[in-house]
Amino acid sequence: MGRLSARILALALGLVLLTSLAAGLATVQSARASARTEQRAELVAQASLVALQPGRLATARGVRRLASGLDGTTLTVVGEGAVLERTSAPGRPALLAATRSAATEALGGSAVSTAVRLEGREVLVEARPTRGGAFVLTRPVTAFTRTTADLVGRILVVLVVGLAVAAAAAIWLSRRIARPLQATASAARRMAHGERRVDVPEGAPGEVGDVADALRALDGALGTSEGRQREFLLSISHELRTPLTALRGWGEALADGLVTGDRVQEVGRTLTAESHRIERFTADLLELARLEADDFSIVPAEVRLSDVARSTAEAWRARAEQAGVALTVRGSDDDAVVLGDARRVRQVLDGLVENALRATPAAGAVTLLPTTGAGVRGIAVEDTGPGLSEEDLANAFTRGLLRERYRETRAVGTGLGLSIAIRLAARMGGRVVAGRAASGSGARFTLELPVVRPAP
Repeated sequence: MGRLSARILALALGLVLLTSLAAGLATVQSARASARTEQRAELVAQASLVALQPGRLATARGVRRLASGLDGTTLTVVGEGAVLERTSAPGRPALLAATRSAATEALGGSAVSTAVRLEGREVLVEARPTRGGAFVLTRPVTAFTRTTADLVGRILVVLVVGLAVAAAAAIWLSRRIARPLQATASAARRMAHGERRVDVPEGAPGEVGDVADALRALDGALGTSEGRQREFLLSISHELRTPLTALRGWGEALADGLVTGDRVQEVGRTLTAESHRIERFTADLLELARLEADDFSIVPAEVRLSDVARSTAEAWRARAEQAGVALTVRGSDDDAVVLGDARRVRQVLDGLVENALRATPAAGAVTLLPTTGAGVRGIAVEDTGPGLSEEDLANAFTRGLLRERYRETRAVGTGLGLSIAIRLAARMGGRVVAGRAASGSGARFTLELPVVRPAP
């Protein structure tokens, strides 16, 4: 049994023991109070019986103490005119003093019902006036009567049995809680060492079961995430292998003297282009790593979106013409100003336009247009490509997911562009939203940033 089960057991036993002690003390106190009440009632009843026998109370003008009963009850008869202060009736001085005090009140015509503490013990006193004098009954209080002693004994037996049952229940409960937790902790350690699809205990009680369910869900999510990462790494390997193969092939051809004359310049341009391709791909990877590691700087400033949209379109126009795609900008006279970093805004739009050109077939169109929202302004990039389904839109920014889904049917990238775009937008206090183009076909990605000054 582990430390947790031992602690649960100790806590449960401690609580049960404290509860039992409290219940036992309360029972004893209640029994003692009940015994006192019972003895008082008996003494009052005896006083009533004695008062009904005036013949037995006939006495001289002195003090007479009758023999004590088995329960310690003493009857003292005081005649009218007796000198109580000087009486030498046998008995303990303190008890005689209490008797004299009660007798004095009774001779005055008052019934007395009181209790005094003598030598650490409580004594009940009952005094009644009679014809020609008075009498006093005294009785020491015993802690328990036979009835209350029997009751206390039974209650203590019940408490002991309850303590034993509670101890057994505590042992069972501690093991029932600790075992699933120990199994869950073991499963978590295995997951931490790289295992997946680990068996997590089912049917655990209460919150322990919730922890196990959460760990099981985490195991599945980690498996899915790592699967996507593997696909992402495979796609990166593929993207790098293509230009590297070209570089190696043309390099070997140059080294072997197979490329001569005018073809040397053409091969040089090819090598340069492939080198730029690798450089940009590596830069994207480094950018994404810095974004995810928070090692990234943003310089907030006022940015006029229409200016960034025009410069982006100009930079990509040659690429669009080469692909046979019309690249246009609408609302170029929009003077709305947003809060952002102009260089990073351009970086986001570059990624969105590149994706749009890749997805748009020849004779298609890519359009940059302004958008307006509550407290935000934005630039949307629309294309006339195959578009995205509802499921695609919900997972458009999950790295590598669209590539994995469509790499056999359409031109797709690695997914780095959208991953970088959404993180850059978030760093600037904005967002990138995926949707459908207004024309009904194609995709639409919108960069939204907080507005500083709306257009006049």
